[in-house]
Amino acid sequence: MSPKILIVYGGHHGGRTEQLRRAAADGARTSGDIIELREQPALSATEDDLLWADGILLATPEHFAYMSGALKDFFDRTFYAVESHTVGRPYGLMVSAGNDGQGTIAAIRRIVTGYRWKEIADPVLVIGEPKSADIQRCRELGATMAAGLAAGIF
Repeated sequence: MSPKILIVYGGHHGGRTEQLRRAAADGARTSGDIIELREQPALSATEDDLLWADGILLATPEHFAYMSGALKDFFDRTFYAVESHTVGRPYGLMVSAGNDGQGTIAAIRRIVTGYRWKEIADPVLVIGEPKSADIQRCRELGATMAAGLAAGIF
């Protein structure tokens, strides 16, 4: 069975966070490993999506030094339904920030600690408009998730 990656994202269509999410998805798809990929807006992602996934990538804009309301809503709706069923799942994080992004990263890490997921890499933090190096880091995050799952490392 192919490893399954879920990308849950906040932000609006055409925004900077979408650029990061698309790059991570592209990296996962072109990693050379056979994977299944599901991209879900945070407002429509469900606990079934989390239970389906072998690994999770999160993408969010920074809003008032915090994650998007959509991603917070996703966590609120899914936490108790899956907290004991997704222990140890690998995850990665991408943040599109206008300020410094540190409050967003800290808040997500606190919540993810409750799920008991394992961070596979440092968060990709992009301040301002994404540059080609930022897009490449997101591609690498997606490829790392795909390769790690396919190899059984995560």
